[in-house]
Amino acid sequence: MLTQNRFDNRAPSRELNGRSLREPFLDPPQEGRPPIARLRKVSVIVPCFNEEQVLPELFERLGTAAATWGMDCEIICVDDGSRDHTWAMLKIQHQKDIRWQCLSFARNFGHQSAVSAGLYHATGDVVVVMDADLQDPPEELSRFLKKWLEGYEVIFAIRQKRKESRLKKICYWSFYRLMAGLVSFELPLDSGDFCVMDRRVVDALNRMPERNRFVRGLRAWTGFRQTGITYERQPRAAGNSKYNFRKLFKLAWDGIFSFSTVPLKVASYVGLLVSTISALGIAFTLIQRIFGTWFQKIGLAPVPGFATVVVSILFLGGVQLLCLGILGEYVGRIYDEVKRRPLWIVREMCGILCVPANPEKES
Repeated sequence: MLTQNRFDNRAPSRELNGRSLREPFLDPPQEGRPPIARLRKVSVIVPCFNEEQVLPELFERLGTAAATWGMDCEIICVDDGSRDHTWAMLKIQHQKDIRWQCLSFARNFGHQSAVSAGLYHATGDVVVVMDADLQDPPEELSRFLKKWLEGYEVIFAIRQKRKESRLKKICYWSFYRLMAGLVSFELPLDSGDFCVMDRRVVDALNRMPERNRFVRGLRAWTGFRQTGITYERQPRAAGNSKYNFRKLFKLAWDGIFSFSTVPLKVASYVGLLVSTISALGIAFTLIQRIFGTWFQKIGLAPVPGFATVVVSILFLGGVQLLCLGILGEYVGRIYDEVKRRPLWIVREMCGILCVPANPEKES
């Protein structure tokens, strides 16, 4: 069922040079020859990390789903430094079907880097991002592509139900609402990386130089015409989840500090509050010393004590360390950016003919 939300702007049917994209594209004529019709092309990006148990089912289900789209197709699997037989299985699949292309990282660079590498090498008119674990069912993609044909440029999936622990559900629910309240643009709630994006959106993402990437946030930041489709998130088809709490926390941390300066403002507000309380405390202490007799009558006589001083120092020290920690997060990200190291390093490619045009993206 389609969801109507604040992103679901009414969009006209997509056209190119006056021709609806429901029809085949026309390549321009060459040397007097008539224009040649070609099918629209779909690129599917699939990050993989130790997914040997789920790959056979992925090959079957995604291949079956792609056959129903009526479009040309390429599937780019990005092996994010797997330690099992994932890469060997991907190469065998490419030998069986050249539409399955793959590249392997020199080490594990992380899920967001794998998604970014896939976007960088995608050549399709429309690009799909999905995980290899089949929690995002490929059978749903026909609904997404239908909305793209209607003129939407970003179609993101909204998770209606999760087959995960209660603690994870609470963490996800809290993060999306906290993040939406911190950023200055509209961020869809309960939406992950599972999406369909127009070529223009992908080109915009590829031009963004961030090292600490939060792709779903960058996708929302770009704007364009966006809409959401609800679906029921499935349990993993096989194997175990590679996203533990540490990685999820890092992803959430990157999302907050990459798109919001609110933590800096909070640190300023906390510092102002503590300073105000301290000034009031100093004023009260001076008045108490001057009018000690009167305060003694009402039961507030000055009481000398070491504990009060220690507690005050520890409290102020804690606030200062908190503010320094927040500043450190931003300074650390600046440090990562100025080093300008590549986002990933490719060890091997199979079937991908795209030559990197930006040395900062890839090595």
